[in-house]
Amino acid sequence: MDKSAAGKPDYGTWVPKRFIYIPGAISLLFFGLSLVLCVLVIIAAIFLLIAIYLFYARYLFSAKGKNIQNQIQDMVLMHLDWDGQGNALDIGCGNGPLAIKLARKYPEAQITGIDYWGKIWEYSKRACEENAEIEGVAERVRFQKASASALPFPDDYFDAVVSNLVFHDVHDTRDKREVIREALRVVKKGGRFSFQDVFLFRRIYGETDDLLLAIKSWGVTRVEFVKTEDAPFIPKVLRLPFMTGGLGILHGEK
Repeated sequence: MDKSAAGKPDYGTWVPKRFIYIPGAISLLFFGLSLVLCVLVIIAAIFLLIAIYLFYARYLFSAKGKNIQNQIQDMVLMHLDWDGQGNALDIGCGNGPLAIKLARKYPEAQITGIDYWGKIWEYSKRACEENAEIEGVAERVRFQKASASALPFPDDYFDAVVSNLVFHDVHDTRDKREVIREALRVVKKGGRFSFQDVFLFRRIYGETDDLLLAIKSWGVTRVEFVKTEDAPFIPKVLRLPFMTGGLGILHGEK
């Protein structure tokens, strides 16, 4: 990240460039092959439309476009009923936007961000630290590599825990409800949490009512669910199931 570029943080986007390049390249390949077999032009056109859609989605999500992902991240903190006293954890921090938002909103809090920073996403610990420096919160935010499936913290450690679009992507845990349970493990009794993920995907989390009952059975005092796609700022073109259509927020008090 070039800090000289107007001194702006770089939080990346939820649609990496490779997601656009791959269908684009496949489209060009089939357009070339269609010179031999005309029917292949249909396949080429399909992949071209996919590439165009993903390019537009990237624009809508990114800070250089409509910055929709920033507003979706804000919803996590909107539903975090916390006084800002103590320590907070951001699980799956990416390039640090949510952890840094926490630090800016709660000037007396100490924030920890963890991520595995896999190669598939355009995120890194270095980018997190540079962004925190630019945003003026570096002294209150620290980042470390860790897995959401085995958080390196004792039980009841944090006053608040947040996460945004991470739990479904934890590959070493088949039952994603166990990732939620692990996140709640490190929340203090009486602490607050706000998690956003594809909670409406029944094949991953089951029925929402059953999920809420399971969470309550883990000793959680209060848990509520909010559908993200009901937010008026999300355009219809992004409300498809593989974009924001399955998103929801679980929030409450342990």
